[in-house]
Amino acid sequence: MQILIADDERDMLKILRAYFEKEGYKVFEAEDGEKALEIFYREKIDLAILDWMMPKVNGLEVCMEIKARSDKKVLILTAKSEQEDELKALHIGADEFIRKPFHPKILVLRVKKLLGDEKDIHYHNIRIALEGNKLYLDGRDVQATKTEFELMHCLVRNKGNILTRHQLLDLVWGLDYFGDERTVDTHIRRLRAKVGEAVIKTNRGLGYSVEGAHE
Repeated sequence: MQILIADDERDMLKILRAYFEKEGYKVFEAEDGEKALEIFYREKIDLAILDWMMPKVNGLEVCMEIKARSDKKVLILTAKSEQEDELKALHIGADEFIRKPFHPKILVLRVKKLLGDEKDIHYHNIRIALEGNKLYLDGRDVQATKTEFELMHCLVRNKGNILTRHQLLDLVWGLDYFGDERTVDTHIRRLRAKVGEAVIKTNRGLGYSVEGAHE
């Protein structure tokens, strides 16, 4: 799924992008409302996260235009604390309203709820249980480690696309990880032993992927 995040704080954009990409979403960034609308008209987004106070065109105006032209979900972020502000945002069509400061994981959960993306993910005979962070093969818990679970989740959410070792390190281990890229190979090898050797494809010189034909 594709998400537009519009906020004039660069650090906020960087943090939110990392969290959502880790969950397998494709993220488009905008630092003002004008750019946000350009992206909305150019790309097929599923949801927009809009900061209320943005340069050029504010978040509420962007929300109104998105809602007038589509049925896409919109979540408003704001530092405003008055209840009237929340009522105003919801009245003009926003589907959700979150006050700053907030934890990015809370935002991710709210977005998943809006998109109906909270359920377990099924891929071939593998079930990825999001609530318990468990992997099941033919209904059997394979006892995956947290890292193995995150790797499988990341690959399946990006199925059909090749992820490089560096991308996997950023998405699974985090942006602040500076270890050897070969640690990815070690964890992929252990994961394959649990879910099947053929599930994860090695794209030599590029990275790893899973096929995109099956949900």
